[in-house]
Amino acid sequence: MIDAHHHLWDPSRRKYPWMSGDALTPLRKPYTLEDLRRETAAAGVSGTVLVQTVSDSDETAEFLSTAAASDGLIAGVVGWVDLTAADVADQVDKLRHLVGGDRLAGFRHQVQDEADAAWIARPDVRRGLRAICDARLAYDLLVLLPQLPVARAVARETPDLRFVLDHAAKPPIASGEMEPWASEIKEIAKLPNVACKLSGLVTEASWTSWETPQISPYAAHVLECFGPDRVMFGSDWPVCELAASYGQVVELARELTAGLSEPERAQVFGSTAQEWYGLPRT
Repeated sequence: MIDAHHHLWDPSRRKYPWMSGDALTPLRKPYTLEDLRRETAAAGVSGTVLVQTVSDSDETAEFLSTAAASDGLIAGVVGWVDLTAADVADQVDKLRHLVGGDRLAGFRHQVQDEADAAWIARPDVRRGLRAICDARLAYDLLVLLPQLPVARAVARETPDLRFVLDHAAKPPIASGEMEPWASEIKEIAKLPNVACKLSGLVTEASWTSWETPQISPYAAHVLECFGPDRVMFGSDWPVCELAASYGQVVELARELTAGLSEPERAQVFGSTAQEWYGLPRT
């Protein structure tokens, strides 16, 4: 089983602007490689993808080093690079030559936090995405519903770049609404170069009273639109701890995919991530 989306952090060493506010107080503590080993071992997860948390290439360098020291547990790293920089291609190449550089699987920017809903369509950002494409790496889309149409347009105009939609664009599970989220997901799923993570869903529901039936319609829609060959499981740990433990998230994912065949479940829990991120096959 591959967990295609998790994080590590240490607030005593680095600032995390998104971690402000009383609601996120439980997360403001170190989460280490050893913590990850414990959680994955208990849940039967054998490989992971470590994903950026701040806009800092130094974090990416640290993540690559951590991956190299993980004895194969962290199979890939989705890091950060300044997409708007004129030398973005050189920055990518530099990261690939660091310790653990062979684990670099892709990049992500927290587009959801950008005030400009069309940020990802800026010419300098598009140039950066082209550099990611030329490096044969993937790009994670961390966007909210209002940003999906622009993200879809950019993905359509960059057909050679593998895009991965994080957290299914954060559906409104807590309210129980399906539209316009469902229609937007259906449209972006028409693009063959876009995959989707079945991740981050518990924190889009009520943190204290979520139940599987509340989340099932959203997961079913993702699976119907993208198909198991373009859907991958991600825990979103430690963020998920706001609503559920690592083990509970894994069990939820098993319940949400119970209607799939065994080969299809193998795609969601392994081969899709291997294919889209170029992870080692075991």
